[in-house]
Amino acid sequence: MGDAHRIGVVGLGVISRAYLDTLVGHSAVRVTAVADLDASRSAAVAAELPGVQALSVEELLNSPDVDTVLNLTVPAAHAEIALGAIGHGKNVYGEKPLAADLAEAHAVLEAAAKADVRVGCAPDTVLGTGVQTARAAVEAGSVGRPLFASAVMVSPGHERWHPHPDFYYTPGGGPLLDMGPYYLSSLVHLLGPVRAMIGASSRLRSERVIGSGPRAGERIPVEVASHVTGVLEHEGGTLTTITTSFDGVATTAAPIEIHGETGTLTVPDPNNFEGEVRLLGLGEPEWRPLPPSAGYAGGTRGVGLLDFVTADGQRAPRASGELALHVLETMTALLRSSAEGRRIELSTTVERPAAVPLTPSEKWR
Repeated sequence: MGDAHRIGVVGLGVISRAYLDTLVGHSAVRVTAVADLDASRSAAVAAELPGVQALSVEELLNSPDVDTVLNLTVPAAHAEIALGAIGHGKNVYGEKPLAADLAEAHAVLEAAAKADVRVGCAPDTVLGTGVQTARAAVEAGSVGRPLFASAVMVSPGHERWHPHPDFYYTPGGGPLLDMGPYYLSSLVHLLGPVRAMIGASSRLRSERVIGSGPRAGERIPVEVASHVTGVLEHEGGTLTTITTSFDGVATTAAPIEIHGETGTLTVPDPNNFEGEVRLLGLGEPEWRPLPPSAGYAGGTRGVGLLDFVTADGQRAPRASGELALHVLETMTALLRSSAEGRRIELSTTVERPAAVPLTPSEKWR
């Protein structure tokens, strides 16, 4: 383990456990330190993991025993922690979104370029067999030329299950910034980057009620749009209609559908690594499932970080800061379009990440 890439984790909330389950014991990385604003939380996590130090946030950012900071803080703190890590000469890989706003995200990537360090960002679910098998089918011509697509995420809101859901309803949260990265990252993999869009949004409830945990029954304010929809224009000309909502009970719509000249493809939930991809060819009598043909099999949270630290000069990290920046601009432009009532062209673009060949679990774990 002496040559393993050293990881320091900042932010030990709900999602951190999934990352630690993937990273701890992996031959390519070594978790060396953890930090949280709640010192008792970091002490408890470190006590479970031999060789892991419980540090303050500043101590971790400055630690000579950390190569890459895994930033699992709330969205409003993403840029602050990322810039702190970069300022100490460290790579940073963060949860999505890259930052709470576009200016902060640009600042992170500009600082990283000057410091000659790398930035990566979730989601990495899009590197699993679900989205990657769908991408392989599109690239193989299974639907012919893609003409249009749909992406739909409908939920009654995370306050029903999350014990501390406040940040989902403050700037940097909402259904688009929370769940949109899964769908938009998938769409870039499937159809390429976005060049322009027009959007609409609503916020018809001013507060939500926490449904579980010690604060159950507490009312929290809603400061952001809870329903966002729009039409995206991809660089290749394909149009995607996207809906993300914390205002609906459920939907029967496929998470993503790709409609081409000769077929339609349904893509599984991009918040999961796996799922059934189905194809209906023009004139065929019924849908048929496609076996997994690409992606990290058995993927779990953190596979994108493993991809990030093992990428060499021949391949850029697939869960890159550049992709996260483009996705963030797409989302913020949708919100701006809905506020201003006009079509907006993007200033960023990104190369589609390299496709993931079918990689058995034992090869990447």
